[in-house]
Amino acid sequence: MKVAVISPIAWRTPPRHYGPWERVVSLLTEGLVKENIDVTLYATGDSLTAAKLRSVCKTPYEEDREVDAKVWEALHISEVMEQAEEFDIIHNNYDFLPLTYSGLVKTPVVTTIHGFSSPKILPVYKKYNRKTHYVSISNADRNAELDYIRTVYHGIDIEQFSLIRQRGDYLVYFGRIHPDKGTREAIQVARMAKMKLVIAGIVQDRPYFEKYVEPHLGSDVNYIGSVGPEERDKVLGNAYALLHPIYFSEPFGLSIVEAMACGTPVLAFNRGSMPEIIQDGLNGFIVASVEEMADQVKNVANISREICRQTVEQRFTQEIMVKAYIDVYKEILK
Repeated sequence: MKVAVISPIAWRTPPRHYGPWERVVSLLTEGLVKENIDVTLYATGDSLTAAKLRSVCKTPYEEDREVDAKVWEALHISEVMEQAEEFDIIHNNYDFLPLTYSGLVKTPVVTTIHGFSSPKILPVYKKYNRKTHYVSISNADRNAELDYIRTVYHGIDIEQFSLIRQRGDYLVYFGRIHPDKGTREAIQVARMAKMKLVIAGIVQDRPYFEKYVEPHLGSDVNYIGSVGPEERDKVLGNAYALLHPIYFSEPFGLSIVEAMACGTPVLAFNRGSMPEIIQDGLNGFIVASVEEMADQVKNVANISREICRQTVEQRFTQEIMVKAYIDVYKEILK
């Protein structure tokens, strides 16, 4: 089986720091190679992979402002489609744009929908609904107007995350600094619970950061920026709990699974895929408000960090994800 995997070119595959889609694509690609699948990865030229790498864009457009995103994503996607006959399957992880080429090639295209950035993109997905194959990353993130071949949860390389059995003395917020992600609310929870808070992630909304986050920084609230794999393991693993007070329907939530892999329980608002990942009272708590989240902080002490780790081992590993996608490929090729 020959598979072409299309990665985004916003960040390197795998990303140096931030880049959740690229991170998942890397885990999928390397896992497929381990399963002896013939894989060609289409990504930025500086990407790292055991698969065959093909690229037209040398550096990610989020890291090199000389790279025009629209120009290079058009060249990137067309490169794959012009070579489509070489492959049995094209696996699209680049949102809706490759779908507009899919009717021009005979090779089956499967698209992992990593989330809907806006309802405005739905017309593209609807147009190609019966011509391609869609995979959702959670049942909650499905659109009623689309057909799906499967839900495949993201998996992580669990060996990159250390189980820390001892509870830490701080709370952690890990994600984009943005109103949707609830950075401000995480600070409020930490204050109510009278615990220190470590904030890690890129600043995606600068005015929001300057108004609601920056004034609170100090000895009790520490912003450490975007962190790479090694520091991520330490920051998540040494925390008492991860706070995830989201205000949007989270399609999946990699940071939640990564925290659990370290043994760290998660407290999250009941939005999107959270009930599919968090088992209330077993590996975290699903709550409805800032006040309820702050109140549940004390009950984190009753959660087994070993059980948090077991949740990931049983449901969210790289191997489980890769085998699920191989089954999808085989079903399509039948």
